Parts: sequence; C-alpha cells; structure tokens
Amino acid sequence: MGKVVLVTGAARQLGGRFVRRIQRDPDVERVIAVDAMTPPHRLGSAEFVRTDIRQSAIARVLAEYSVDTVVHLAVTGGAGVGAGGAGSAVKETNVIGTMQLLGACQKSPTVRRLVVKSSTSVYGAAPRDPAVFSETTQPKSLPSVGFAKDAVEVEGYVRGFARRRPDVAVCVLRFANILGPFADSALAEYFSMPVMPTVLGYDPRLQFVHEDDVLDVLRLAAGEPRRGTLNSGTFNIAGDGVLLLSQCSRRLGRPTVALPLPALTWVGSALRAVGVTDFSPEQIRLLTHGRVVETSQMREVLGFKPMYTTTETFADFTRSRGNGLLPPERAGRAVDRVAGMLKVDVAVAGSAAGSGAEEGAQR
Repeated sequence: MGKVVLVTGAARQLGGRFVRRIQRDPDVERVIAVDAMTPPHRLGSAEFVRTDIRQSAIARVLAEYSVDTVVHLAVTGGAGVGAGGAGSAVKETNVIGTMQLLGACQKSPTVRRLVVKSSTSVYGAAPRDPAVFSETTQPKSLPSVGFAKDAVEVEGYVRGFARRRPDVAVCVLRFANILGPFADSALAEYFSMPVMPTVLGYDPRLQFVHEDDVLDVLRLAAGEPRRGTLNSGTFNIAGDGVLLLSQCSRRLGRPTVALPLPALTWVGSALRAVGVTDFSPEQIRLLTHGRVVETSQMREVLGFKPMYTTTETFADFTRSRGNGLLPPERAGRAVDRVAGMLKVDVAVAGSAAGSGAEEGAQR
C-alpha cells in the first residue's frame, strides 16, 4: 500500500500547491487536505476535510484515514497578523492548533513521519546578531511578539513530541523569506508598495527561497530518505547568496524613503490599522538588521539543492509584480544619490564634532 499523507493549511496558496504536487509522488496513495476554511483553489484528487486543527476532531481524521505522514503547513504569519481578532485567530491556529495536532499524532499508532513548516524568523533580528546563523546558533534575543514568537513556541512543542515519539521521523524546515510569482506574504506586500519605507542608516542583508523550491523540499522531507541522506532533524532552507534591501528596490524599480526608526514604527502602525500591509514590528526589525542563514546541513544531510538562488528568486518575483514607478536604472541612481547624500551628512557631522572637540582641547 502507498502512503497516506495529511496536509494542514490546505486553503492557503502554498498548502494548495503542495497538495497538488504531492499527489504526483508514485509512493503516495491518498492525500487528505485539511483546513478550517474551504479552499478557493482546486486540490486535484485529494480528499478535503473541513476541520479546525484547534479542535479534537483532528484526531478522528488521523484515525479514520490511517494517516502515516503529516505535513503541517498551517503555521503561518498570514496577512494582517497582529491586527485585532484576525491576528488572534492566526496565533491560536499556530500555537494551539499545533499542540492539538501533535497530541493527536502522539496517540496515533499509524503516524510515522511529521514535517513542520517553520521559519528562519526564530533567530530574531538584533544588532548583535552573528553574520550567519546555523541551525545550532542561539539567538541574541528571542522574538517576543508576532509570528516569530509563534514559530519558536511551535518548534518547542515539536521537540517535545519528538522525545515522546522517537519512532516518528520529525523534520522541521526553517524557511527564509518565501518569494515567487504567487507569494502572498507580508514581505511580498511590502515589496509591492509603490514607495518602500526603509530605516534610515540601515541597508540589511536579505535571503530568499523560491516557492517552487519550498514545494520540492517539502516533498523530499515527506518521502523516504535517499541513500546517504536523512530527512529528520532541523534544517535552514534558503537560496544561495544574499541581496541588500537597496539592491531589491533597484531591481523592482521602486523608490525608497528612509525614515528614522521611530517614524517608521509609526508608519507601520498606521499601515496595519488601515489594512494596507502587515508592517509588523517583526518585519521592521528584519528591515533594520536583516538575517542570513547557513545551509550546508540542507545540502549535506537532507540532500536538497535549491533550483533558485536568492537573486534568481527575487528576479522571478519581480517579473510577476510588473514595473515600478521608476525604471530599474533610474531607481538605482536615485538610491545611490540618497546614499551619497547621507554619507556626506555623516561625514560633515563627524567633522564638526571633531572640530568642536579640538577647539575644546585647545581651550
């Protein structure tokens, strides 16, 4: 008999695409798609079960279909997280839903494999962070709010489950920022703004993973291990290379406006209030300090090599968003001009400070 795979978060764009993709695996006999909402997209031959993973009914679904593989994609930041009731519901699904799902998996005699979608946001974003995070790096400051905090809690519960059920292969995939033609994340919304607000004096390094690579690595993690690989453990998933935020704005042809951090925080609150984009404190920290992760474990242990680099991922995303207000070359010149002005201002301020100190010493 083939595998019976249950996928949570099937109503989300990524969940629906993975449900359709995993059906093509010759080792998979049946796919059970689960979500509290009816998906707006087709799910192929998968059987859709409308149920809320925050409720105990998920245990009955596992038992009824004799599920042996669970792919948990319902852990998400979502749009508008942190904005009233919608944010609370997402947090409950992330944390309470995961607890309920893990409890059901723990009692199930048929479950043998668990794959959990997590995020590199568990490392946080702080001024004293290392240049590159590995899977064993401890963050300087644990995330205290938003999706990043949810992801940290979820991973804690997953580690507890792995200790209680050592017979289950558990794979946690920490994805960098996911982009592509169909991306619907908060960062994708930010990059779609006609003018992108940035933090004055900062040009963070960013890393991306293509949504097609996300589907491929999820499929790999849900399958049987290949010779010489091990699809259990915790893995950073990202495309090679990095991009500076200024490089992203050039490629998009979208101008930036640099704001002092307090002003940007106020702008972010205003944008969230009117529902324009999820400009959360978590995203502001990312756009201030950036985040880069090391991916050797992904290649050497998991046996996965992304098809897209960070630059190629962003290029594919850019093509799907159309032209910005400025042609890329003009946007690049504008960014360079503003950066040059900032450098001159800093140099002048430093010279003035030095002159003042010199005069004081002479006196």
